[in-house]
Amino acid sequence: MSEDRVRIDVSNHVATVRLVRADKHNALDGAMFQAIAAAAARLRSEPGVRAVVLHGEGPSFCSGLDVASFMSGPVSTGDLLARDPGSLANLAQRVAYDWTLVPVPVIAAVHGACFGGGLQIALGADIRIAAPDARLAVMEIRWGLVPDMAITQTLPRLVGIDVAKELTFTGRILDGTQAAELGVVTRVAPDPLAAAQELAAEIAGKSPDAIRSAKRLYDQAWNAPAADALVLESELQSALLGSPNQIAAVTAGVTKEPAVYADPVA
Repeated sequence: MSEDRVRIDVSNHVATVRLVRADKHNALDGAMFQAIAAAAARLRSEPGVRAVVLHGEGPSFCSGLDVASFMSGPVSTGDLLARDPGSLANLAQRVAYDWTLVPVPVIAAVHGACFGGGLQIALGADIRIAAPDARLAVMEIRWGLVPDMAITQTLPRLVGIDVAKELTFTGRILDGTQAAELGVVTRVAPDPLAAAQELAAEIAGKSPDAIRSAKRLYDQAWNAPAADALVLESELQSALLGSPNQIAAVTAGVTKEPAVYADPVA
C-alpha cells in the first residue's frame, strides 16, 4: 500500500520522496499517514543519502486531511491520535515530526494547496521552497480543531507567537510570497521542485559528516541553554577535526578538485 501513496527514488545521494495521490491533491488518508511515516523511518538510516527532497505529484503538495476517508476507512481518527507505549509522537504527529529526526537535510518543495496537515508536514522539513502562487494555511480552525501534527515543535522556530496565533485563529490562506515574508517558508521559486533538487545536489556535494553535524547542532542547540549549546559545538567540532571527510574537504579546497567523501555507516 505504501507504494500507492509514497515513492522514494535515490540518485546521486539525494532521496526524492513523492506523495502520489495526485487525484486527491495528496490528501491524507490512513494509508498516506502510514506511508509517510514509513518513508521518514526508512530515510533515518538509508545508506548513502545526503539530502532529501519532499514534494507532491500533481496539482498540490498536500491539501490536508481526507475527512471522508476516515468516516469509512480502516484507519480512524482515534488511530491517528493513539500513541504507542514509549513513543514520543502519535501517528498524526510522526508524519511531520519524524522528518526532523532524519539526520540529513530535508527540503520541501511546495506548490498548489498546502493546507492543514500538509502544511505541518512541510514545516517538519529543514527548508521550504514554495511557488509564488502556492496556497498555505493552518486550516484546522475551519473544522473547529487545533493543529496537532507537531506544529508546536516546528512553527515556533520560524515565526513569533503572535504570527502563529493569527494564522491559527483565522485559518488565513497565504500565497507563497506572503509565506516567505512571514518566514513560514524559506524562499519562493517559479519551479520549487527544480530549486529544491538543485539545493539538495549542492548539499550532497559537501562533507556528509559536517552536514549531519550542522543539522544536529542547530536542532539541539537552537533553544538550548548557552552552556549546553556551546559544549555541543565543541563536541561536534572535535569529532570532525582530522577525520577522513574533513581532510577530504580541506584537500578539495586546496587543490580545487572535487572531494570524494565516504558516507557514514548507518
